[in-house]
Amino acid sequence: MNMNFEQIIVQVGARGFSLGEVALIFASLLVLLFAGLALWAALSARKRMRDVTQAHQNAEQLEARFLEMSGRLQTMTETNITSQNELARVLHERFDRMGHSVGQNLTNSTQQTSEGLAKLNERLAVIDTAQKELSKVSTQIVSLQDILTNKQARGAFGQSQMEAIINDGLPKTAFEFQPTLSNKTRPDCLIHMPNSPKGIVVDAKFPLEAFRDLPEQGKGTKEQNQRVRTDITKHIKDISEKYLIAGETQDMAIMFVPSEALYAQLHENFEALIQTAQRERVFIVSPNILMLAVHTMKAILKDARMREQADLIQDEVGLMMKDVHRLRDRTVNLQKHFGNATKDIELILTSSDKISTRGLKIEAVEIEDEDIQLEIPQSPPRNLLAGE
Repeated sequence: MNMNFEQIIVQVGARGFSLGEVALIFASLLVLLFAGLALWAALSARKRMRDVTQAHQNAEQLEARFLEMSGRLQTMTETNITSQNELARVLHERFDRMGHSVGQNLTNSTQQTSEGLAKLNERLAVIDTAQKELSKVSTQIVSLQDILTNKQARGAFGQSQMEAIINDGLPKTAFEFQPTLSNKTRPDCLIHMPNSPKGIVVDAKFPLEAFRDLPEQGKGTKEQNQRVRTDITKHIKDISEKYLIAGETQDMAIMFVPSEALYAQLHENFEALIQTAQRERVFIVSPNILMLAVHTMKAILKDARMREQADLIQDEVGLMMKDVHRLRDRTVNLQKHFGNATKDIELILTSSDKISTRGLKIEAVEIEDEDIQLEIPQSPPRNLLAGE
């Protein structure tokens, strides 16, 4: 089949195209298509290469970043491990210190508790001892009540208390217990006064029977008060009549009351009895007042003894003054000897200085002729001590 390539097969407007032209146009289009496809493929390949390169670079960057992150993670891990170890060490030390502190506190608490229990036991022992002492005191109070009920025992109690005060305050030679006076009476105590043969009588047999019925506070009934006045007035009269002996005892006596409370009650509620006793030259004293009187008497005895020794002291002072004058004279003589010795030493030093000066003058002389003979005058030696 023969094809006519010049045959018009396509009419576009006024222009007609033949089969050859159409085939040529179609071939050109195919070439252009293939070229576009090749160009597209080349561009795609180039793009893929760029993408691969970029991906490779990205992979390298990611790998570098991964390595960097791995290093950082390793560093952080090591730092974390170091921090954990340090934290563990610090916590361990703190736990050790806390354990030591807690143990020490427990030990101290245990020790303090033990000491507190020991002190508590000691205090309980003291309380137990005090309770026993209170029991003893209660027993002694009951015994004291029995003593005060018995007249003879009461007298012995007052006597022993008075004797203890006087024994503690006065020397043994200044008093006598239970002496016998010229009228055959025997007072409880006789205190000897210095420079006087007369002694002071002390009576300790205070009547307490009437005071047992009196209330502890305030006055009693008329009958009770009258009994107290009668008993004490009679006792004051007995002391005045028995123990105030002219030429043998002092013109006053002491009536000892073995209780401060009774003494205060007498002065508060029975002032008339105090005045009666003073008129009879009988002085009522309590234990404290008797102690004060005893110390006053002791001072009087000491002063009297000092006056007795005054002559001896004066003689000793005279002898001591003679020794002082003698010491002064000997000191003056010693001072003169030192003065003379000092003067002699000064003269010796002066002579020595003169000798040294003359020796220097002799050394300064120049001898021109060795045959010259010095004439030494035959004069007596000079007295160096005379200062020549």
